[in-house]
Amino acid sequence: MSRLTNVVLGLTTAALTATGGHLAATAQAPTAPAAQTQTASTAQGSEELGAAIDTILADPRFQGSMVSVAVRDAGTGEPLYERDVDRRLNPASNMKLFSSAAAMDALGPDYRFGTDLLADGVVRGGNLKSDLYLRGGGDPTLLADDYRELARQLAAAGVDRVEGDVVADDSFFDDVPLATAWSWDDEPFYYSAVTSALTVAPDTDYDSGTVIVRTQPGGAAGDQPVVSLQPQTDAVRVDNRATTGPAGSGTDLTVEREHASDRVVVTGSIAADASTNSEWVTVPEPTAYAGDVLARALDAEGIRLSGRVEQGRTPQGARVLASHQSMSLQELLTPFMKLSNNMHAEALVKTMGREATGTGSWGAGLDVVRAYAQRVGVDTSSLRISDGSGLSRFDLLSADHIADLLTAVRAEPWFQAWFGALPVAGNPDRFTGGTLRSRMRNTPAADNLHGKTGSMTSVTALSGYVTNADGRELVFSMVSNNFLQSPRSAEDALGVTLASWSEDDAEAPTVSSRSLGRSTDYGPADLECSWAKAC
Repeated sequence: MSRLTNVVLGLTTAALTATGGHLAATAQAPTAPAAQTQTASTAQGSEELGAAIDTILADPRFQGSMVSVAVRDAGTGEPLYERDVDRRLNPASNMKLFSSAAAMDALGPDYRFGTDLLADGVVRGGNLKSDLYLRGGGDPTLLADDYRELARQLAAAGVDRVEGDVVADDSFFDDVPLATAWSWDDEPFYYSAVTSALTVAPDTDYDSGTVIVRTQPGGAAGDQPVVSLQPQTDAVRVDNRATTGPAGSGTDLTVEREHASDRVVVTGSIAADASTNSEWVTVPEPTAYAGDVLARALDAEGIRLSGRVEQGRTPQGARVLASHQSMSLQELLTPFMKLSNNMHAEALVKTMGREATGTGSWGAGLDVVRAYAQRVGVDTSSLRISDGSGLSRFDLLSADHIADLLTAVRAEPWFQAWFGALPVAGNPDRFTGGTLRSRMRNTPAADNLHGKTGSMTSVTALSGYVTNADGRELVFSMVSNNFLQSPRSAEDALGVTLASWSEDDAEAPTVSSRSLGRSTDYGPADLECSWAKAC
């Protein structure tokens, strides 16, 4: 048995053990792939590499499913392995490879989102004789502290009273809240927030359009827990039906916003000795949320508001009294790609549309994404892009499409910044390893493979770059759909196989299942960490 086959069997054995699979079924190395309708080709690559990947794809979890795999030389684009490379499948968050690359091209690495306070009246004796307009520019990173800084600037401009309303202006984008074919039952969860040109992020992961619900135990067993919001806001209403349990009883809380409502219901029990429980939920109206947070910031800075928070448009000729600039797009790529933030992707898509056509819509922005992909050599006539994040069930890409993009972007002047934003296998640092930080640990792929993960029910994908044992840089993509038990560990087997592969096999050391150990922790129900806010 060859060294590379040992790597594959050892890795797959370890991964199946970690996920509760059956060792014997994998170790038999069937001669034909379990996904019977698929055909393999080693193209111009090593026969040993082709056989090793065929063994990975013979995993019984692929029975009845679909998988598309491409491996290429990163420098030349030479195909080294192909399995149904033109089969269109749902890519999940691998779609972010396309939206992020298009944004770097269309907007530029130094692009920044702007948010302004404006007025069309005069300031006399500290009184602003008009409404105060809060005009959004699509920034998905605005924190409550940033609204507080806008209020400080307003106070420094001599304003201590606003005689009109705060008018929240989100017209930089259109008013379509969710992308095509997003599931209605995802609506309360942080990864499916409303996309608005004016919003708030409650944390420095920049989970825009969400609020953190914090639950602490009450004073004694039987008491109602204490529930608070971060940031404080009236954008949602809390219905606290939970109770405090005896010390040592554990925590079993459910925190969920009711569908099409601003009511957040907290049920279950939290132990009297438990630490604070934190859950992220979406707000139904992020523009009103932003206005409310600004109104609170004005009050904290001693600026009285005579009116209330409304929504509307900033009039022509209004002058800027305070402004905020976001981090650069190049900096935003880190939380966006490392943590697979859906809302960053959608804000960028609408921003691309606005900057290109004057219309901040998904339609206009996705045209920019498709045009970029076509320009760098991706066949856009054979794919479907319905959003920027990959949350849409209508998205369709093949491994060939993804490998084409990954190969082409290496020539871009901004490639190193983009490459550096991809999660790094096995690196425990949250903003380095990202969604791959618990995968492929202690293997040749660790701190080597840079890739983008993707995950939804019956969808998993991993695509990116890895350097083999000879120092040869490779591009790879693996997209799997329609399985019943997730084959995500097979993605890791592919990554480690590519990292271990040497064209001079006799000089490479053998890697066994004992040396690999449990290299991957997939978490409960095989969820990707980004779904459970656990990255």
